Amino acid sequence: MTRAQLAPLTLQQFLDRPEIKPASEYHTGEVLQKPMPQGKHSYLQSELTARINAVLRKPRIACAGTELRCTFGDRSIVSDIAVFAWENIPRDPDGSVANQFDRAPDWTIEILSPDRQPTRPTKNILHCLDFGCELGWLIDPEDLTVFVHTTDRRTQYFDRPGDRLLVPSFAKGLELTVQDLIDSLWD
Repeated sequence: MTRAQLAPLTLQQFLDRPEIKPASEYHTGEVLQKPMPQGKHSYLQSELTARINAVLRKPRIACAGTELRCTFGDRSIVSDIAVFAWENIPRDPDGSVANQFDRAPDWTIEILSPDRQPTRPTKNILHCLDFGCELGWLIDPEDLTVFVHTTDRRTQYFDRPGDRLLVPSFAKGLELTVQDLIDSLWD
């Protein structure tokens, strides 16, 4: 991420600004722009979102969305993939999906870009865990490693093709391995 603003803004001032691409995030007075996704990042994000939704959306267990702004605590973040348990999806009075998500996702997934250090996405994952998120993944597509952060602040890593990845409790029917992520880069 690059620094996009020198003078501190309030969270509301940040939210009142027009959206830019790639998205910016707000972290306690600081505005940081995310890097533009590249090939591996884009393919992993698309394929993983499709796999999650193929298993969890139709039975109304959960839904995954990409580049979804979530504002909670003192931050406004844009996870690469934000997964919400069905009952936690913010809704408008008519029952349709809301435009503003003022809560943490139930499962947050960040994918490292080649020029991005893991510090900022890890901080976002930990912030989500502080506000009710059940699980956070940080995927390094160059190293083919997935770091899984849990609510008890334990971090595990998975880097062998046959490693079965941890998923949130609501996603028990979803089975993913490191090999599944590798395969999405070769299709």
